[in-house]
Amino acid sequence: MFHLISDGALIGSWSPAIGDPSVMGWLTVLMYFYAAHRCFRLARGRAVKLVDREATVWWLFTLALAALGINKQLDLQTALTEIGRILAHEQGWYEERRAVQAGFIGVVGLLGVVSGAGLILLTKRLPAATRAAMAGGVSLVAFIAVRAASFHHVDRLIGRRLFGMKFNWVIEIGSISIILAATYFRALGPARQTVPVRR
Repeated sequence: MFHLISDGALIGSWSPAIGDPSVMGWLTVLMYFYAAHRCFRLARGRAVKLVDREATVWWLFTLALAALGINKQLDLQTALTEIGRILAHEQGWYEERRAVQAGFIGVVGLLGVVSGAGLILLTKRLPAATRAAMAGGVSLVAFIAVRAASFHHVDRLIGRRLFGMKFNWVIEIGSISIILAATYFRALGPARQTVPVRR
């Protein structure tokens, strides 16, 4: 199925390597792992008493953030993009790829809205800090999914700069920062929480 198109390439033009060796790239990786560490500390329930189902939320964040930190430099979404491009060529729908990409982004947007609504219902009894972390997580996953679609106009938009910072840095680091800040607010403990522990 897959054809090498350059020496050393594994899937299309992608090979396992450091995807973003820049200072911002490594800073983002460090933020992923630090946020995962903070979520891990909360998930264990030693620093603060957690309410029903809350430990599961923080365990999921721990695993997801650690995986995304690894993916940040392996750039696995590019491998998925290459798989899609190769399939499009081999199955004869490469010329219609823009419609497929647009449809993908539409589906991601719809899933984001539905997921957001579902999370509001599922986490309405959880502390505000945990709900804020969930919002940051939804934003982060949606951003990564849209980038994986490799839609040219979206790539151009998030590649633009605002006060010297690329939009993709702002979105990705901003989402991680929301999760990270939420871990600190949640660690303040029940005395600062408005939701009582359910019996």
